[in-house]
Amino acid sequence: MDISVPLHGKVALVTGSTSGIGLAIAKTLAANGADIALNGFATADQVATILQDMRTETGRKVEHFPHNLADFAEASALVSAVSSQFGKIDILVNNAGVQFVCDLDHFPDDEWHRLIAINLSAAFATTKAVWPQMKSRGWGRVINTASTLSFQGEPGKSAYVAAKHGVLGLTREAAIEGAQSGITCNAICPGWVMTPLAEKQVKAKAEALQVSFEEAARQVVRADMPTGRFVAPNEVAAAVLFFCSDAAKSVTGTALPIDGGLLVLGAYQVEAAK
Repeated sequence: MDISVPLHGKVALVTGSTSGIGLAIAKTLAANGADIALNGFATADQVATILQDMRTETGRKVEHFPHNLADFAEASALVSAVSSQFGKIDILVNNAGVQFVCDLDHFPDDEWHRLIAINLSAAFATTKAVWPQMKSRGWGRVINTASTLSFQGEPGKSAYVAAKHGVLGLTREAAIEGAQSGITCNAICPGWVMTPLAEKQVKAKAEALQVSFEEAARQVVRADMPTGRFVAPNEVAAAVLFFCSDAAKSVTGTALPIDGGLLVLGAYQVEAAK
């Protein structure tokens, strides 16, 4: 079977793609021939640099859309704006995500609503908005960035854990509903990836323990991941590329851990504690 991934003629919308995992995904899809709609917060200079670099490196059409995914209507409007400028959307990667860490009994209501809106509701809004055109063409790829926290909990992350469990449920439901329309929907479930989101958490740990950032990072990885290293963003991007390929046309409703063995270690620790 040919497992090459020629995406020429395809248009991909990647949310949360001005940094970290999302940017790595966007660059990987562009390198394989897709035109790219970026979405995410960044300064005008940062966006200009990203656009220039990607256009130069890949020769693809790349545009940025600044829609705020905390607003359900804007998330839906993002699909309309991209479709208007590019003519269609073939690949949707719901990657936008935010984090807030606080004990359940002190968790601010506004942070709960913000995390659910960006991490879960926005993925539903964009998927719902893009669904009719994917069905009409008989082809579509939806990839959701979930997390290892789609399978387990972690203290202080009630909203994030709830949202990521919801993303996994949405993925499975979309997979069922799209199965006979040529639409697949899968989830990637990264462990610790050194992104701006993870960096904030490592900094907080370093401050709490009064150790260096490097030492805090080592402690995080050593405690959670048997590989002893952070997952690289391009490793996550490679999984997304596979899901976009014809080789994965029968792969749908899958939640793929990319976690350096984090979930395996967690299961082992539970068993060892019995």
